[in-house]
Amino acid sequence: MSVTLLAGSATTAMALATADPAPAAATAATAAAPVENLIVGYKPSATEASSNDAASVDAAAKGKKAGKKGADKTRFERRLGTGAALVTLGAPLAAADAADVMAQFRADPDVAYVEPDSRAYALATPDDTEYAKQWDLFEPTAGMNVPAAWDKTTGSGVTVAVIDTGYVTHSDVAPNIVAGYDFISSSTAARDGNGRDNNPADQGDWSAAGECGTGSTASNSSWHGTHVAGTIAAATNNGKGVAGIAYNAKIQPVRVLGKCGGATSDIVDAITWASGGSVAGVPANATPAKVINMSLGGSGACTATYQNAINAAVARGTTVVVAAGNSNADAAGFSPASCNNVINVAATNRTGDRSFYSNFGAIIDVAAPGGETRRATDTPGTVTTPENGILSSLNGGTTTPGAEIYKPYQGTSMAAPHVAGLAALLVAAKPSLTPAQVESAVKSSARPLAGTCTGGCGAGLADAAAAVTAVTSTPTTPVFENTADFAIGDNTTVESPITVSGVSGNAPATLKVGVKIVHTYIGDLKVDLVAPDGTVYTVHNRAGGSADNINQEYTVNASSELANGTWKLRVNDNAGGDTGYVDSWSLGF
Repeated sequence: MSVTLLAGSATTAMALATADPAPAAATAATAAAPVENLIVGYKPSATEASSNDAASVDAAAKGKKAGKKGADKTRFERRLGTGAALVTLGAPLAAADAADVMAQFRADPDVAYVEPDSRAYALATPDDTEYAKQWDLFEPTAGMNVPAAWDKTTGSGVTVAVIDTGYVTHSDVAPNIVAGYDFISSSTAARDGNGRDNNPADQGDWSAAGECGTGSTASNSSWHGTHVAGTIAAATNNGKGVAGIAYNAKIQPVRVLGKCGGATSDIVDAITWASGGSVAGVPANATPAKVINMSLGGSGACTATYQNAINAAVARGTTVVVAAGNSNADAAGFSPASCNNVINVAATNRTGDRSFYSNFGAIIDVAAPGGETRRATDTPGTVTTPENGILSSLNGGTTTPGAEIYKPYQGTSMAAPHVAGLAALLVAAKPSLTPAQVESAVKSSARPLAGTCTGGCGAGLADAAAAVTAVTSTPTTPVFENTADFAIGDNTTVESPITVSGVSGNAPATLKVGVKIVHTYIGDLKVDLVAPDGTVYTVHNRAGGSADNINQEYTVNASSELANGTWKLRVNDNAGGDTGYVDSWSLGF
């Protein structure tokens, strides 16, 4: 499937695979696409936040009050894993009519946010017999220096969730597959006849012309999730196929993308479940992932729905890696690439330049090989330079599954799993790493691109061996922690102390301040580090809006402060309606 990140749609997104021509859903979608479902986040103090009955009454009342044809069928559908309510409009409504219903929710002081339930799509997109073709792993110019990391770590003990099209059986990936889940609610999109179930098998995402909207073109099945999975953890040294970056890690296929892409409501539930959170009606995840890969997305800035799910996943200790997108544009205009608390990955080519299709910008964290199966000047949809693409596991079926094959793709969808595989290597090498520390290690060890990147490619090209060396050779430094809970009330200030002793001299210029705060509206909070002499260092100042929770490691230049003494974390709540508590915080010298 030759696909690209959606252009011109705030209500759909897709799996990011190759950067040629957009799939049916991508070419048809527009900013004024019909809206069938809404995601409503109630404030914690609202009855509707915890009562499905109350949410049902509220949804019906607001639909009737909107006064638009069809809106009187508005009803509560189910509770998402984030706690938000999925509200169906009964049938697709024109964007303007749906906006009238949304206006009724926005006018309610008990509602924190309301958003359309948008869609996402696959982003267009050793002794192993094909290993010599995997330039992205080992070539010195633009490869990721993976083999040199394998003497220290191969990903053992780490599960990586691939939130994508699911998985089609492939003998080079099968040894590393663990149980996943199919989160596609629509049986039509899922093509399995029953919507959500415990079988994440990829049934194919092909579509006929016009099937995904007026003017949409026909497209073959991409088997996108299987390609991504192979890059991360294909079996290695098995005398066949390709080598995976973290070849002893496990892959958990989590299916969210089917025919015409996937719904945000399904994707955020998948993020929640994959990271060990609870989703109503879905069995608990027996093997929660320490890393999530999302090679999917769509246009528009990160929504509260995405951000809340990502924040919760990170708070549970899961590193979230996302593809930047394939529109040769600023990644700040695409989601989930523009969300906080993710590692946002741009794509580079075999000469070390930014790939012609890759998104860019200040929001990019790092770059990784995404390849180019054609030159920028070649006809879109053609494959003229397959040797410069990213080779991985695939299936030969054009619609339903056929024989297993290997095939090169290009895209930021291919770049992201390189970093997800690296994250698995790091966590396996040092299981105590937090998601913030994983991101820091990946970025701080990246090397400059051999070529150029107009627009910004973050810290540079990810370097697996350098990152693994950084986390395995870092000397132990004194860490002091306070794990006692301190309640944060409305419009109050609370302080949590840590007494430091036995550290000579001054604090470092890179004092690490780990902060874990549970709160339902972090935009209300100002968080300060107070030194023993009373000097105040602000680390968070009412940013993040309605997002839940802070789980971050901040770096503070405290070199002018004596290390020993009582340090305090001061948290000031500046508004009413949302409360929480300081769960824990730490100082790393």
